[in-house]
Amino acid sequence: MIEAVVFDMDGVLLQSEEVWDEVREEYVRERGGRYDAEIQRAMMGMSSPEWSRYLHDHAAVPDDPQEINAEVVRRMLARYREHLPLIPGAVGAVERLAARFPLGLASSSNRELIDTALDVSGLAKYFSATVSSEEVARGKPNPDVYLEAARCLDVEPLNCCAVEDSHGGIRAAKSAGMRVVAIPNPTYPPDDEALALADVTVRSLDELTVDVVSA
Repeated sequence: MIEAVVFDMDGVLLQSEEVWDEVREEYVRERGGRYDAEIQRAMMGMSSPEWSRYLHDHAAVPDDPQEINAEVVRRMLARYREHLPLIPGAVGAVERLAARFPLGLASSSNRELIDTALDVSGLAKYFSATVSSEEVARGKPNPDVYLEAARCLDVEPLNCCAVEDSHGGIRAAKSAGMRVVAIPNPTYPPDDEALALADVTVRSLDELTVDVVSA
């Protein structure tokens, strides 16, 4: 029986994967590094310590990983304050499910970005627990961030439903033992193998209902 719902943020509530891509590519190229589709896809789902180290080690960015992280987050915050890219239907979906379930959020974004996005969108009041993958040992596709969200909600992972869009996120939630509703990201779609792990796939947040979550 589903007792709680845990949302991903980037690609589910925010059309932000493109923003991350633009910001990181601009920064990497400014610093003389390499940025391509392989680099972009490899970082999807990584925690901030992981992707900043990855840019240093594999994209030839000369700065220290902590400096890389701090500068990218600074630029992301500026973009969010200028325009928060909420996905159509995000507010309605959160309100609809919050009327029935306690909600959690399990995101690869930094804590500052999670808090800013939820505050600017007005959605913070609906979430009983929010977890950044920088606050756990390993990022997605490992299950750590979802397991921590379930712990904070005081609900067994088997009784949680996760809402995800990406290959790493779907694998993470499934590895945690959760029911998974996939809303494939149209720009960066999950691979067929990952999508097959989802319990149900819907086309948009408008289709994310209590019945879909609970079925």
